[in-house]
Amino acid sequence: MSTFIDSHAHIYADAFREDQAEALAQAEAEGVTKIYMPNIDHTSIDVMLETEARHPQLCLPMMGLHPTSVQKDFEKELYLVEEWLNKRKFAAVGECGIDLYWDKTFLPQQQEALRVQVALAKKHQLPIVLHTRDSFEEAHAIVAEAQDGTLKGVFHCFTGTVAQAEKVKELGFLMGIGGVATFKNGGLDKLLPHLLLDDLVLETDCPYLAPVPFRGKRNQPAYLPFVASRVAELLQKSVAEVAEVTTRNATQLFKLA
Repeated sequence: MSTFIDSHAHIYADAFREDQAEALAQAEAEGVTKIYMPNIDHTSIDVMLETEARHPQLCLPMMGLHPTSVQKDFEKELYLVEEWLNKRKFAAVGECGIDLYWDKTFLPQQQEALRVQVALAKKHQLPIVLHTRDSFEEAHAIVAEAQDGTLKGVFHCFTGTVAQAEKVKELGFLMGIGGVATFKNGGLDKLLPHLLLDDLVLETDCPYLAPVPFRGKRNQPAYLPFVASRVAELLQKSVAEVAEVTTRNATQLFKLA
């Protein structure tokens, strides 16, 4: 049986309040061996760390500030992120980045918050996990400016163009591929054949973006094999090879022993 790493999952979210243990057991039964949990803001830290405490071998936390939580008082949120990064080990700095889908009001603040978190990733020698919804060029510019060869990370939920994928590769970053790959009009059917497995990690972004045939329902890590199957189909590889290479990529990115 193939094993997988879910590189981006909000398994601590309210959507799993009633059955988190069952969802995690289902994930393990489907071969998911590690689940990386991106932070959102101060409201998600406790429940995320409680999830880690209950499942320390399976659920590994990141620390960061999500761009949709960046508002006028974002400095206070970033102080908390920095405090936690100084206090203990995390798998990555994230989820951070820029989001121009919902609201463009705080773009300057989002840009500053991303610069700060990129600097924190370099300081703590951690990978950075980037959210770039409708904002690839803006986020890429900040990361590219800071790249000195030491910065690693992943453009999570990547749905960009072939040219943007080349920019990600030039940075030495990976692309996170999730349920959108299975969507009829998701666009990844045109992109993925141009990519290499060496440049990809798998993710669910649960509870969001459930793959076909579960689209519209709550997503969960147990559905990761459906993403792997679609990636395998589009790249003309076996599911076993997709699992092996993306697991290796995630392991190296997050520096698992």
